[in-house]
Amino acid sequence: MADNTTVTVETAKKLGLLPEEFEKIKGILGRTPNFTELSIYSVMWSEHCSYKNSIKWLKTLPKEGPHMLAEAGEENAGLVDIGDGLACAFKIESHNHPSAIEPYQGAATGVGGINRDIFTMGARPVAQLNSLRFGDLELDRTKWLVKGVVKGIGDYGNSFGIPVLGGEVFFDEVYNTNPLVNAMSVGICNADKTISATSHGVGNPVFIVGSSTGKDGIHGATFASDDINEDSAKDLPSVQVGDPFQEKLLLEASLELAETDAIIGMQDMGAAGITCSSSEMSAKGGCGMDIQLDKVPTRQEGMVPFEILLSESQERMLVVVKKGREEEVNAIFEKWDLNCVEIGVVTEGNQLRYFMDGDLVAEVPADTLVLGGGAPVYEREFKEPAYFAEAKKFSIDQIEEPTDLRAVAESLMQNPNIASKRWVTEQYDSMVGTVNMSTNGPTDAGIVNLKGTDKALAVTVDCNARYVHADPEQGTAIAVAEAARNISCSGGEPSAITNCLNFGNPYVPEVYWQFVGAIKGMGEACRKFQTPVTGGNVSFYNQSNIGGKVEPVFPTPTIGMIGLVPDKKKGTTIPYKSKGDLIFLIGRSQNDIASSEYLVGWHGVRNSPAPHFDLDEELQLQASLRQLIAAGLVRSAHDCADGGLFVTLAEKGFTSGFGFDITTDSELRPDAFLFGEAQSRVVVTVDQVREGDFVDLLANAGTPFTLLGHVTKSEIRIDDQAFGDIQDYAEWFHNSLAARL
Repeated sequence: MADNTTVTVETAKKLGLLPEEFEKIKGILGRTPNFTELSIYSVMWSEHCSYKNSIKWLKTLPKEGPHMLAEAGEENAGLVDIGDGLACAFKIESHNHPSAIEPYQGAATGVGGINRDIFTMGARPVAQLNSLRFGDLELDRTKWLVKGVVKGIGDYGNSFGIPVLGGEVFFDEVYNTNPLVNAMSVGICNADKTISATSHGVGNPVFIVGSSTGKDGIHGATFASDDINEDSAKDLPSVQVGDPFQEKLLLEASLELAETDAIIGMQDMGAAGITCSSSEMSAKGGCGMDIQLDKVPTRQEGMVPFEILLSESQERMLVVVKKGREEEVNAIFEKWDLNCVEIGVVTEGNQLRYFMDGDLVAEVPADTLVLGGGAPVYEREFKEPAYFAEAKKFSIDQIEEPTDLRAVAESLMQNPNIASKRWVTEQYDSMVGTVNMSTNGPTDAGIVNLKGTDKALAVTVDCNARYVHADPEQGTAIAVAEAARNISCSGGEPSAITNCLNFGNPYVPEVYWQFVGAIKGMGEACRKFQTPVTGGNVSFYNQSNIGGKVEPVFPTPTIGMIGLVPDKKKGTTIPYKSKGDLIFLIGRSQNDIASSEYLVGWHGVRNSPAPHFDLDEELQLQASLRQLIAAGLVRSAHDCADGGLFVTLAEKGFTSGFGFDITTDSELRPDAFLFGEAQSRVVVTVDQVREGDFVDLLANAGTPFTLLGHVTKSEIRIDDQAFGDIQDYAEWFHNSLAARL
């Protein structure tokens, strides 16, 4: 071979491979790999690509459901049948490490990559969502990260032309060094015209399409599988550079290609670039490939084989074309002014052979590189951390009741984890594409109009990482339940999930314990809601290593969920509709302030259990709520989440300008009733003339409910005490975050 570079176990270690993995590679090849081959294995066996420390537990998640068209891991994204001949492709992924080093491009390319996963399957993206975590807002670096990430998401998404329909932003000091940037994309396609990420047919040509290849993103997958430390800025070349206008052209060309039957398969070039797409497509199709690297269009001179193979330059895809249909494919990409270059051919067997100027520079078996093939699988040790048992000792009786509940309410409205994220969302285009139905009135889930049908799609992302840290199993079950609750509150029926699992170092037993607990909780909740896991992303090593002090982020298993609104005319919005409407709480309040923003922000207590939660109660609540909505018995609905009941009641008034007059439960502490975050609760409003029907339905179902009070013109009253005007709370709510940035 042309690459005669001497490699040793030290070379392998520098590329992120373990000594035993280096020995395994030598065993596979029957020889010592050259540097190019070792680089191939280093990225494909990195945590980011191989899931070697997580796949054992990921396999325990439910993957089957009545609407599934592709099981987890089969394709670039999850694929679910939504009826009327349509399918929904959706996925969420992280771009955490790149965003920590270069927030603008890190976030922008995260958006670009997740959208490519969708349209590579032949689906047109119709909605984007994101879940963002940042550190202490008092720090200049946090402000820099927030501004860079938000601008990156906004600039790329707005230029690409896909509306942002939902998301979340959370602040805590554990994210000071390592922010989390999770991007989700949702697309719609004809169920019979999807494109698979596969390769087969000996002699079929292999094309690279889209942008030219540069040196950006080389070893990006390896970079994503390491800690953030003082030297991470030196890894800046590992951050890719995006071009949303090029991606828009690639989208239209890909969808035009999907209308033909000229291709065998197509895959986005994300992590590990040509290496990943060529190996995964070949392994799936049970074939090999010969790739001529010198034919790859490059934008920098003198690129050597491993750079071309590992580059993560954006807006590129690998396409396997049916032999004899080359000109048809060429014509499509020429029309859109994009590269479309034949760089290889499908071969018999399973060998991937890469050539440069006629010289063979690397030869590896495709199936030895991929998840489910020869990639290593590990079972890591896990151990319950000391803080978990300590948190269980918490009692509400340890916390002194505040004498001024109104002061607490005003403070919570200005808490950055509760206050409006309008400063963020106003930088995103939510109207482009004319499918966003959430503009008819704010809803708990984003609503996508399925034109030509009576239905709509409901989409959401959710995770309260504080709950997951307190109790990984219960906290993750809550994340699934809250996602489902947001869809149910909007009139939808939960269908399936994707996940983005953000954790620290899997080699730390206490961190791996969090991961295992999260998977168990997710699996239990998804089986209960019959929402199979369609795929997603695992992101380990989300921690700082500054001055020898290692600090992981909160375990953050972000849940992206889709659901179907069977009758879009009956979709339910958040705001109060009329003065005098009755306000009901469906569900049961608890004497519980554990892990609440009130407990952390007002009392400074950071270690407590997860809030009260019962999966069966949650299931019954949501079933009853959907029945109420279908029967037209509620005028508005909003789930009770961060900040508790008071925040939920106030948020319902911000758009309409109405206030509320309620009575607390005398059997509970007032602060727990108003600010506790016990789960499985929804606030609805009911026209007084429909009260009897409303009460009868819930009573027959055995679902607990409480009449709280009624909607007022604008004043807020609790137990006959004046709490101010809704407009004052709206002012604090809408402007607090911007004032701190």
